[in-house]
Amino acid sequence: MDSLKRCSWCGDDPIYQQYHDQEWGVPVTDDKQLFEFLILEGAQAGLSWITILKKREGYRKAFANFDVKKVARFSDAKLEKLLLDPSIVRNRLKVFAARTNAQAFIKVQQEFGSFSDYIWGFVDGKPIQNRWQSMAQVPATSPESDRLSKDLKKRGFKFVGSTIIYAHMQATGMVNDHIKSCFRYPQLK
Repeated sequence: MDSLKRCSWCGDDPIYQQYHDQEWGVPVTDDKQLFEFLILEGAQAGLSWITILKKREGYRKAFANFDVKKVARFSDAKLEKLLLDPSIVRNRLKVFAARTNAQAFIKVQQEFGSFSDYIWGFVDGKPIQNRWQSMAQVPATSPESDRLSKDLKKRGFKFVGSTIIYAHMQATGMVNDHIKSCFRYPQLK
């Protein structure tokens, strides 16, 4: 067992620890990765993140490795077939929202040049550096996630409430919510 000090949410689970150590909070500007996190965060609504991490490969296979153009063209029949796939969360609203979100994502890319340019504009192009002493201080939403959520909804996105979007911002490094005693905090500062 390693002796690294981590954020408490990842506990002892190796999948959680690997995600925490290598991905969570690392700034993402690649549109494909941003789309993947958007779909995964929406799928997570009401569930634990570990559930989604364990199904991540299933999502990659089911959703064309998060090729936004392919997902945007999924037929109703294709989405219905996905509802039978046990390697993903088989929630009709979430599965159909993936196509809706892919279509809205493409419109944002067309308007802003990239989804990355659009989304990072809500934090002035650089990560918000929080300085939490404990996980109890970490909020579920922020003024930025409120504004981003509202704008995404206006653009037709689904499963993009402020809490989901704040989790997306944490995952993609738009906000550094590693606690100060976590070994990753200074690395992402």
